[in-house]
Amino acid sequence: MVINSKVAVVIINWKKYDMTAKCVKSILNSTYSNFKIILVDNESDKGKVKNFKYKNKIEIIQNKENEGFSKANNIGIDYVLKNNYDYTILINNDTIVEKNLIEVLLKTAHAKNFSVVQPLILNYHNDDIWNAGGKINYFFGNFITRKELGNSLDSSHELTEWFTGCCCLFKTKIFKEIGKLDERFFAYYEDVDFSLRLKKHGYKIGFTTEIQVYHYESFSSISNNSKGGKLSPYVHYLNIRNHILVLKKHIDLFNSFGVILFQLFKIMSYCIYFIFRLRFTKLNMVYKGLQDSFKIKI
Repeated sequence: MVINSKVAVVIINWKKYDMTAKCVKSILNSTYSNFKIILVDNESDKGKVKNFKYKNKIEIIQNKENEGFSKANNIGIDYVLKNNYDYTILINNDTIVEKNLIEVLLKTAHAKNFSVVQPLILNYHNDDIWNAGGKINYFFGNFITRKELGNSLDSSHELTEWFTGCCCLFKTKIFKEIGKLDERFFAYYEDVDFSLRLKKHGYKIGFTTEIQVYHYESFSSISNNSKGGKLSPYVHYLNIRNHILVLKKHIDLFNSFGVILFQLFKIMSYCIYFIFRLRFTKLNMVYKGLQDSFKIKI
């Protein structure tokens, strides 16, 4: 039965130990007991990560280098598969969860016969909706994040076209069937890619508003250079490169004319904005992202 399911909660940390500690604390307060946190620490600081070791609910995996979000999650998933967990929750370290998160996700998966379930995600500071599921525009190859609960997203809304890697529950057997996250993405769009792979294998992606996760938006991606804008140049590089990469991988699902048209519009918009704002480092990263997207073989 679902109440006895063995659950692994995989969290990736990269230098944000204070934030990760808040996330871990909220999960440790869970009303569900049969779980373990798998903390994968990228570019690990032994002096700081030791503060998590006294918790018998936590398994810590230390990486010498920053392996990226996708590979670090895969390292956690490898541990989960080796230790035969029934369910896996992938969750960002910049989140705070409600006490009954695990319990509600499990009950939703069981009641609706879903192998994948994403909760409603709110902004931590103002409770605005950060993610209420995702929509895919197959003509333009665009992946839209729902930001409101309209008529189509009321209590009867039970599916999303793509899940966010911010927080999602999976039956662990899925990773045996369709593989793990594509490590070529490093970070960003790996969740979209996995969603499309799920759909190709006939899986539905569940969505529930019965439980909320609170998210510190883009906490790990904020640049320390305020003059250069909020997001680091590398985030823009990954955005451009990985959007094109996911379209290349799944080109059979999209309209080629619409995809080219949208990408031209997107890239030109970025370039014009960065030129106008005199952010030439970011402009160069847009060009590099475009260039590198064609170098990666599918």
